[in-house]
Amino acid sequence: MSANPITVAAVQMKCFPGNKEKNLQKALTLIDDARSKGAELIVLPELFLTGYRVEEEDLALAETIPGYAVEQLGKYAREKKVFLAGTIMEVGVKRGVVYNTAFLIGPDGLIGTYRKVHLWDREQLRWACGEEYPVFPTPFGRVGIQICYEVGFPESARILTLKGADMLLYPSAFGLPRLYAWDLATRSRALENGVFLIAANRSGQEKDTQFAGHSRIVNPQGKVLAEAKNDDEAIVATVDLAEIAEQRRRIPYLKDLKRFLVLKKLSKAGFADMLNLKSMEV
Repeated sequence: MSANPITVAAVQMKCFPGNKEKNLQKALTLIDDARSKGAELIVLPELFLTGYRVEEEDLALAETIPGYAVEQLGKYAREKKVFLAGTIMEVGVKRGVVYNTAFLIGPDGLIGTYRKVHLWDREQLRWACGEEYPVFPTPFGRVGIQICYEVGFPESARILTLKGADMLLYPSAFGLPRLYAWDLATRSRALENGVFLIAANRSGQEKDTQFAGHSRIVNPQGKVLAEAKNDDEAIVATVDLAEIAEQRRRIPYLKDLKRFLVLKKLSKAGFADMLNLKSMEV
């Protein structure tokens, strides 16, 4: 973990449904804005490349990873010395299979990917679900990624934290009718795990889906450090990762967690495969 503070950003944007080139250029413009404010880690919203309500075109719009969009973002990350995260629709190896996949890119290229595990509502008809919970090492700490709806799954955030995550990233397309859940869940996940949380949400409307906006950066105490409203915007905050250890001492949820008892109860409930005891060192 870096001993130096780092400036992080969440990009909030409206999308042009189905127009990948236009969305990519818009994203790069907002990334530039974030970088001009000093951001070194920049998180984009869920499906920023294509828009969210493009269900009839999922397979046609999906890309490989690496592929054109990730390569373009990788070129930017390399030239500007920044880290970028977001999600796109990824073509699976099996014919006709599409995933909603998050990526993390650094100056040296693609660091890793995460496929959305918990699919919201009719997403289950669109995409296959992932099965892994990777945590990615970076020069400024270890990063875990969840996507949108998954902010409501404390088990997933806890798994990533127990695997060593210092930051949780949530690229999202969260709906306006559930803004109350967004507010509560983002702060709760940060507080109960003692992590920094960067939640980049969509704004605008596609078909009958209105997005909530209110992208935010939250500290380990659950305090919102920066928050967008409803328009295109790149919000930034400077975070000191030393706060993580201090907050975990102040409220020792992880230290006091009865891990083996929890695992035993989860096993009886049918969740044993979700947890890997060997990776639960904090």
